[in-house]
Amino acid sequence: MEFRVLRYFLTVAREGSLTRAADFLHVTQPTLSRQLKELEQELGKKLFTRSSHSIILTDEGMLLRKRAEEIVDMVDKLGAEFSSMEETISGDVYIGCGETDAMKQIAQVIKDLQLSYPNIQYHLYSGNEEDVTERLDKGLLDFSILIEPADLSKYNYINIPAKDVWGVVMRKDSPLAFKDTIQAVDLLNVPLICSRQAMKQTFSKNEFADWFGEDFDKLNVVTTFNLAYNAAIMVEECIGYAITLDKIVNTSSDSNLCFRPLEPKLESGLNIVWKKHQVFSAAAEMFLKEIQAKFSFR
Repeated sequence: MEFRVLRYFLTVAREGSLTRAADFLHVTQPTLSRQLKELEQELGKKLFTRSSHSIILTDEGMLLRKRAEEIVDMVDKLGAEFSSMEETISGDVYIGCGETDAMKQIAQVIKDLQLSYPNIQYHLYSGNEEDVTERLDKGLLDFSILIEPADLSKYNYINIPAKDVWGVVMRKDSPLAFKDTIQAVDLLNVPLICSRQAMKQTFSKNEFADWFGEDFDKLNVVTTFNLAYNAAIMVEECIGYAITLDKIVNTSSDSNLCFRPLEPKLESGLNIVWKKHQVFSAAAEMFLKEIQAKFSFR
């Protein structure tokens, strides 16, 4: 399987048309069609469903698209790393992160490095723990920021000296909005919107269950989410109350939403992690040295 053909395949998948893909790639349509047929023969699978006006991916084609994107990203990343191996440190640093206020500290590290190494570029990938660790394990990311509790056994890591505070986001006209803090009893018999990360990390490890107490199983979770932006929309539309971290949803004075922390306080620590025995590019190595200097090493 040739790398060039994978790029052809991805272009056709993106454009949804042989004609548009051929124009973009500056090849003839018969040449492109032949390359795709040879790819299907090599894999022994039908990748496209063709019509007179468009091309639609089959299930096998969708799987190949996902894997091909990962391969192309990895090759591009490798090329950038080799091109940056020169006296002046330049290149790319890939960081995976969830929605956390700790990104302000990472931003400060980046800002400090920019003064001495302006040719380093930083690429942020947002997702939950499952998303970012999958990309980290595949080598598509150099570092990831994980919210505790998290499985750190596969990684080297540095603790970020910050804590994320758990609480509830609600409309300002909600019955609970008059309270300064939210207790367990307040969450009974109300619809809850919970992050999948919270359900997996906090709930499954009983941290929230311990906080909530014996009535934990009575919670009415109506919606889960992986991006707080979507959770905020659900709250705006009166779907329920969102259990999430502080400062990742706009609750300013011009917003219809407000945040109330849990009582007793429930906090989560944060770590920046990287694969053990990782071979870094010069840019990523410089970033690592900077965070080691800024944060206490564990």
